[in-house]
Amino acid sequence: MGCLLVCIAATVTASDCWARCMSGSEQLAGWTPSLQVLGLMNGELVCTESGAIMRYIADKYEAQGTPKLYGSTKAERALVEQWMEVESGTFSALMRTLVKELIYGPGLFKIATDQKAVEDATEKLNKVLDVYEAQLTKHQYLAGDFVSIADLGHLPLSNLYFNVLGKRELLSSRPRVAAWWGAILSRASWKKIVSFAGADYESWVKAAKSFQPQ
Repeated sequence: MGCLLVCIAATVTASDCWARCMSGSEQLAGWTPSLQVLGLMNGELVCTESGAIMRYIADKYEAQGTPKLYGSTKAERALVEQWMEVESGTFSALMRTLVKELIYGPGLFKIATDQKAVEDATEKLNKVLDVYEAQLTKHQYLAGDFVSIADLGHLPLSNLYFNVLGKRELLSSRPRVAAWWGAILSRASWKKIVSFAGADYESWVKAAKSFQPQ
């Protein structure tokens, strides 16, 4: 989803995005080091990790759509890289635990929620968001005063946690984080992602909200 979001932000056509950011393709099954069947194929180039795909799209289409998605100087790009590492290695790792325990486990697989895992992940996420709050007092976005792929990569999982589950407590005490998240959530590219799912997405959200972790 993050890859498609960057495609749209870079104004690559939706059909081209789907053709390039493929999910479940047999062509990619033997190419994916992480064993996740997600990838981009463009001529001889094969990318199978979402971060690599986002970097490639943002760089290749930097002259169109949203400017500076990957930064426009070496310094900016270094900061984008830094916050992408924080997002993938810390923020999203904790969010995955929370989403798994609060949505997918109880809702899809009928597995009881591990409350200790939820408490531990929430405590760690609190500390991470304190760092975000401090950074966002200096700049509008994580890597500076420009939106980048480092910001957009946060949307898929945080949408599930903050919107679908309605867990806004971590935002309410951090006005800068709340403003940042609201800004990236309101972007046209994200709204386009949600519109692709249409009624199916609305039905899924309704079902997810009805899950009652045990």
